[in-house]
Amino acid sequence: MSAARLLVSCPDRPGIVAAISSFLFESGANIIDSAQHSTDPEGGRFFLRMEFQLDEFDAQRTQLEAAFEQRVARRFAMEWRFASGQKTCAILVSRQAHCLLDLIWRWRSNELGADIAGVISNHRDLAADVTALGVPFTHVPVETARKDDAEAKLLSLLAGRVDFLVLARYMQILSPHFLEQIGVPVINIHHSFLPAFVGANPYRRAYERGVKLIGATAHYVTEELDEGPIIEQDVERVSHRLGVAELERVGRDIERTVLSRAVRWHSEDRVIVDGRKTFVFD
Repeated sequence: MSAARLLVSCPDRPGIVAAISSFLFESGANIIDSAQHSTDPEGGRFFLRMEFQLDEFDAQRTQLEAAFEQRVARRFAMEWRFASGQKTCAILVSRQAHCLLDLIWRWRSNELGADIAGVISNHRDLAADVTALGVPFTHVPVETARKDDAEAKLLSLLAGRVDFLVLARYMQILSPHFLEQIGVPVINIHHSFLPAFVGANPYRRAYERGVKLIGATAHYVTEELDEGPIIEQDVERVSHRLGVAELERVGRDIERTVLSRAVRWHSEDRVIVDGRKTFVFD
């Protein structure tokens, strides 16, 4: 039987789970996992992620979606979607390899939850490492005065070919035009525990402030720099004994794990975006 997922958000009220469960049962589905959350049972918002098995789901998906909209979704004013199969991503990177190589290792070990279609970089530094691991590598240089040309090339390579993008320390700001045209979620790893130390050189500024915790943040990319909905964060305690280079080493380890978790959770449809926030059923 085909495995599929249903994600729902709507105003909270009694009967939502019963209506969804009854619909799936009557459609011949077997529910194998369900998680839900309400911001407030009275006047709050309800979120649900449900996994189920249904024979030939993809073949009957169109009819199932139409029936769900008519019989359930309209009644509860739902925002919803069905999802199935494995997602495909592309990775954008500059010169730093730690997040990229960790993602490829997890992909090769079947731990990423998604397929990697290829790696694109504005530098050639990582070409040999990437191709040696069996992943296509493409060099798209970014010249300061011709960033539009580089983004047009990226769109020609990626548009319609991937389900989402991962910025694994891609040290370029993507324009609002690119984000609109690519039309898929973009996940970024920021080497700081946002909202602290946004922008460049966070470890240098963290060192200068004498922070006792450093961290990393994986978030969806929006037009506002480093302001997209947060998917995952983590921190580690540090001391005055660590210099900038040592803080960066600790930070790289956090970045790897935070980004890989965010990619896996997104790939498995465990993230529901609600405005500037996310609800993650990990």
